[in-house]
Amino acid sequence: MELTLHGERRVDDYAYFRDREHPETIPYLERENAYTDAMTAHTKPLEDALYAEIVARIKEDDDSVPVKDGGWFYQSRTFKGKQYPVHLRRRGSLDAPEETVLDENAEAEGLAYYELGGMAVSPDGNWLAVLEDSTGYEDFTLRIRDLRTGAWLADRIEKVSWGLAWANDNRTLFYVTFDAAKRGDSVWRHVVGTPREQDVRVLHEPDVTFNASVARARSGEWIVLGSSSFTSSEWSVLSADDPSTPPRMVAPRQPDLEYDVIPGDGWFYILTNREARNFQVMRAPFGAPGAWEPWLTPRADAFVEDVMAFKRHVVVTERREGLRRLVVHALATGAAHDVEFPESAYGVFPTSNPEFDTDTLRFMYSSPVTPNSVFDYRMDSRSRELKKRDEVLGGYEPSRYAVERTMATARDGTRIPVSMVYRKDLVRDGSRPLLLYAYGSYGYTLEPTFSSARVSLIDRGVIYAIAHIRGGQEMGRQWYDDGKMLKKMNTFTDFIDVAEHLVRERYTAPDRIVAHGGSAGGLLMGVVANLRPDLFRAIVADVPFVDVINTMLDASIPLTAQEWLQWGNPQVEAEYRYIRQYSPYDNVQAQAYPAMLVISGLYDPRVAYWEPTKWVAKLRALKTDTNVLLLRMQMTAGHGGGSGRYEQYREAAFRYAFMLDQLGLTT
Repeated sequence: MELTLHGERRVDDYAYFRDREHPETIPYLERENAYTDAMTAHTKPLEDALYAEIVARIKEDDDSVPVKDGGWFYQSRTFKGKQYPVHLRRRGSLDAPEETVLDENAEAEGLAYYELGGMAVSPDGNWLAVLEDSTGYEDFTLRIRDLRTGAWLADRIEKVSWGLAWANDNRTLFYVTFDAAKRGDSVWRHVVGTPREQDVRVLHEPDVTFNASVARARSGEWIVLGSSSFTSSEWSVLSADDPSTPPRMVAPRQPDLEYDVIPGDGWFYILTNREARNFQVMRAPFGAPGAWEPWLTPRADAFVEDVMAFKRHVVVTERREGLRRLVVHALATGAAHDVEFPESAYGVFPTSNPEFDTDTLRFMYSSPVTPNSVFDYRMDSRSRELKKRDEVLGGYEPSRYAVERTMATARDGTRIPVSMVYRKDLVRDGSRPLLLYAYGSYGYTLEPTFSSARVSLIDRGVIYAIAHIRGGQEMGRQWYDDGKMLKKMNTFTDFIDVAEHLVRERYTAPDRIVAHGGSAGGLLMGVVANLRPDLFRAIVADVPFVDVINTMLDASIPLTAQEWLQWGNPQVEAEYRYIRQYSPYDNVQAQAYPAMLVISGLYDPRVAYWEPTKWVAKLRALKTDTNVLLLRMQMTAGHGGGSGRYEQYREAAFRYAFMLDQLGLTT
């Protein structure tokens, strides 16, 4: 393929890989997979040992903590040898007989891939709506089950996107469909038992940079419909008691105005960047949703991430000094307090909390050494109860490991947080193996949380480090803004500067660092491979977004038009020139590269398989070294890899075996 853009002639020698039906495409991928198998045959015993270790640490037969929703207690259960969970419930009491809501293993029977994209039970507990994907391409099928009989209804709607919401009549269900570019563009109203052709579209979003969404409010009073881009949003509400009424707009979209709507008790709480770069919380009465008034102006060092509204409390999620904080506000008194956490680096995640009229907040807490722990927090008494901590079998002892949070100085003077975990017997002599992980895009924050699989690396002496680079929101909205569009290079140079800091501080050495990232983090891997191949022993890139210009030029590719606000539009010359300096595929050159493992999925709708395929082919043609370059194309997977839990454990073992082999740790 050849084109001229902004006076520059562009030739893409591998464009034909985009055609799955091209006679060279599938055979090429099969040859790459065969080569990868051959080149990793010597690490298969290590991979098998790692897989056995990973599985041995988990409790294969396990129950989640029951969640009360209406008159039912819901939980999920895993069984040894089964890939997927079984969803269960009991009516009224934990002592009541158990009912099966959905057995994912039964639904996945005979399928190479199965993903449950969403499930929602009607308010009366009689109907189950599910979104199921059998390819990895995120083309969901909506089905409805009568939970009184277990029978599936004839209702079946294909090509559905994320999001489900029941109205209070227990017959009306809202769902989202997408356009040809897989952009959620319409919200529909379906009545149980009626043909798809009778469904009514209640929202249509024509702007290709916006996504449509739908959700049911925790209070049960409202259905919330949204249209959002990366820089603007617009929300409407309609009564869950009268789902056929037209939606009421909260506030029309404006350039660079972002807001979310969270219905509470008589008030809509508005999380917005209006006059607040790090966001504030406003509110408006149900009768006048556009009449916003100030409610919470956060402290100067806080970035407001989320709001959860209960009948008597509002829980605000803030981020300060890179760490997430939960702030409980008592509506009756106006008093507020932080939920305290004991460790210097951690992640905390409020769970679904479906009950509105409650004084208990449930959250999951984790740190690099503390397994996932579910707590019930009494918002008035400030007491907490540990409901469950994941068991880590095989003699795991947290006291053997140290957690450290340090700061690296970027080339422009910005201080970059780094979270690390390692064995306490570490000697900082500049020779320790280190795995450096990062993402740095979309404002997504990497939390320093626990992984039982990762113990296999740390026990072998590997330091695990997360670089909290710009492009995420660890340090507030400015952190995100400084790592996108025409400031995107900060993301890549931050990662390099963190690696150099860790070498300079004698944690490791360049020939002892493995870099790892996925999706937009895979873009990061591609860029640093071009810029500083000498700084890494090996690079692992999962589903890497590496062909930025060609993808951003084609609005028919899923997500492209929306992403113009993230990366830039190459049709704009200044934005093209900026992307051109870092796009990995465009900057492959005749130089030595580290050992590289590239993993992709043939049915990935977010980063198409042809991007890493073309990248690897170009690397093979130009690189001057003899280091191994491997492409593993998962022929039945999407963006997240294999769908079953044992498949994911096996994939982790494969990656770890490659990393450890490159580091010379083969036992």
